[in-house]
Amino acid sequence: MELSTTISIIISLLIGVVIGRYLLQLLFKKQEQAANGKAESIIKEAEKHAEHIKKQRQLEAKERFLQLKAEHEKEVNQRNNTVAQKENSIRQKEQSINQKLETLNREKQELDAKSKKLDQLVEVNEKKSEEVDQLKNQHIQQLETIAGLTADEAKEQLVSSLREEARSQAIMQIKDIVDEAKLTASKEAKKVVIQTIQRTATESAIENTVSIFNIENDEIKGRIIGREGRNIRALEAATGVEIIVDDTPEAIILSGFDPVRREIARLSLHRLVTDGRIHPARIEEVVAKTRTQIEDEIVEIGERTVIDLGIHGLHPELIRMVGRMRYRSSYGQNLLQHSREVANFAATMAAELGLNVKMAKRAGLLHDIGKVPDDNPELPHAILGMQLAEKYKEHPDVCNAIGAHHDEIEMTSMISPVVQACDAISGARPGARREVVESYIKRLKELEALALSYPGVEKTFAIQAGRELRVVVESERISDAAAEVLAADISNRIQTEMTYPGQIKVTVIRETRSVSYAK
Repeated sequence: MELSTTISIIISLLIGVVIGRYLLQLLFKKQEQAANGKAESIIKEAEKHAEHIKKQRQLEAKERFLQLKAEHEKEVNQRNNTVAQKENSIRQKEQSINQKLETLNREKQELDAKSKKLDQLVEVNEKKSEEVDQLKNQHIQQLETIAGLTADEAKEQLVSSLREEARSQAIMQIKDIVDEAKLTASKEAKKVVIQTIQRTATESAIENTVSIFNIENDEIKGRIIGREGRNIRALEAATGVEIIVDDTPEAIILSGFDPVRREIARLSLHRLVTDGRIHPARIEEVVAKTRTQIEDEIVEIGERTVIDLGIHGLHPELIRMVGRMRYRSSYGQNLLQHSREVANFAATMAAELGLNVKMAKRAGLLHDIGKVPDDNPELPHAILGMQLAEKYKEHPDVCNAIGAHHDEIEMTSMISPVVQACDAISGARPGARREVVESYIKRLKELEALALSYPGVEKTFAIQAGRELRVVVESERISDAAAEVLAADISNRIQTEMTYPGQIKVTVIRETRSVSYAK
């Protein structure tokens, strides 16, 4: 019973296993069919997508091909147009050359015809010359027979008589020609000078020795003066300009013969008043910055001047000297204005005379360049200017015009007398110069140079129209006792070597400073 039961169970299990396996096979078969169907659908979709991409790439390739084809056709057309233009140009040149060749051939034919005519004329002249020689010989034989003289004897008598007659006539003609040339040259010279003057419009410029600094109120005036006048003293010591503060409302007077110093003082005051901080240390700082600014402005003035006159290739140092002319005067006439006038005069006169206009204008601008440097005072300014021009590689004609405009050297070019005449025109016009101012400034410079020649002297300033000389000395080299001796020595030397009206006060300033920084 138990065995049959066990067998039945085993049979049941076997049947179940067979049925389960069959079911699993069916399940696997369905899954395989489903997977195959899904794979087929994926493959179909992939084929469709690949076909779509293929068509899209073909379209893009076709579009790119069309684009490249269009660009290539455009480039080919451009090249064809360029070639056509060049061919047209070549054809035009060929036509022009052919026309010129035809013209040359016609001219050659005409020249050949004229040459033939000339040959014929030469033959005719030779025949006539032979006939004339025969007639001349016959005539000479007849004269010898009649006069009883040979041809050589008659020739000598005739030549001697003609020589005396020709000499007297030549002397009279030379005299007439010289008189006529002098009269014509004088008229032409006057004409050129008058035209030059009339064609140039200039202003009447007289240098002053005083500048006015305007202020808003008396409070600012008090701040400029400072406690017990220390700001004024510091400003005068730093700039070398006398600052006059009087009852004139809303104004301070800056007095000094050197325009550069006055301009530095004026700009420094303007900066100090604008900034509001006015004390000795700040004054020295501002004056130093202003002095640097003025040097930059001098270069700018020189560059602007040469650009206005159309002068090129001038050495930078000469340009700086041209700018410094703005702060120099010649007999009261502003030196830069005078040099510009001479340059314009010289250009006009050179154009009238058919000379080099650019060279004349260059020489006119630089003719007084020797008045700018403060060194070499023993040389005339014309010679010094010529040496400077030679140093900076100026043209020999320009150098000669600079050195010869006051007849210090011999003139070797036509530009030299032109510059000399234009210098006289600019200086002689009404209101141009004032002799008194020039001699006054010269005396002040000599006064400063005299004191500056002593050892230990740092700076010198002539103020109050030359009635006071302030001498700033180095405290390390000059003691207080030596400062008193120096003041006496300078006073005695001024009395013996200089001529001046009234009296001159000599003030020696010795200042000692101790500076330390808190960190």
